[in-house]
Amino acid sequence: MSAIPTYDAEQLAGMLAILPDVDSVELKLTVPDDFQRSAVRILGIDPLDAVLRQVAFVDTPDLRLSSAGVVLRARRTQRKPGDLTVKLRPALPSDVPAGFRSHKGFKVELDASPAGYTCSCSFTVEAPDRRVRKLMTGARGVRGLLDDDQRRLLDERLPDNVGPDELVVLGPINLLKCRFQVKGYPRRLVAELWVLPDGSRILELSTKAPPDMAFQAAAETKALLAGKGLDLGSPQETKTRAALAALTSPDRVRTAGDGAHESR
Repeated sequence: MSAIPTYDAEQLAGMLAILPDVDSVELKLTVPDDFQRSAVRILGIDPLDAVLRQVAFVDTPDLRLSSAGVVLRARRTQRKPGDLTVKLRPALPSDVPAGFRSHKGFKVELDASPAGYTCSCSFTVEAPDRRVRKLMTGARGVRGLLDDDQRRLLDERLPDNVGPDELVVLGPINLLKCRFQVKGYPRRLVAELWVLPDGSRILELSTKAPPDMAFQAAAETKALLAGKGLDLGSPQETKTRAALAALTSPDRVRTAGDGAHESR
């Protein structure tokens, strides 16, 4: 196993500067393809405890929203309402537009992995599953599903050259999400297995902690995963970036501005 990575002084200083102003910290690790089955077995993850989800993104075919640091996501969860999220990534706490911190569903979160950390803000609003499904199948547009404050947050970072008619539905992608615990570890862990259109899979392990417990949680999580033989030095890739890369072939997108049709 490779050495456990450690943040350098500049990374630590940057993290310490923003920790007091974030709402939560999420620690993440991407498990290499050739170790995914072993990780499930070693950690005692029961696939029958998993919940089925679908995730789709809305962007331009050349990912201009993503390039501008905007993620527009629709999500369905088995036997639960759907939801829609506008995320600005990266975004420091000082970048949050006035008035948003008090909104239900809005959060500023720091994501940390062995490769580094990113701070983002996101605004998630619940939506009826049937309406989210219509978006994913191309039967309706996305802006009508967003509430007024979500649209305002989106417009804060929407590139000038992107209009509603240029937005397309990317996905959906099927995934399994499983919450589990490991004996001797005090926190609940989450495993997400994303199955991408090309057949490749992403397995991400994560746990959340309040900002004042971030370093303790990181130390405990490192000790657990390293002790189980998981390679903390393996290449890391965010789920969203990998999914968008896999979904941008021309035959997979549908227009999503005012209602949609297949685009070939």
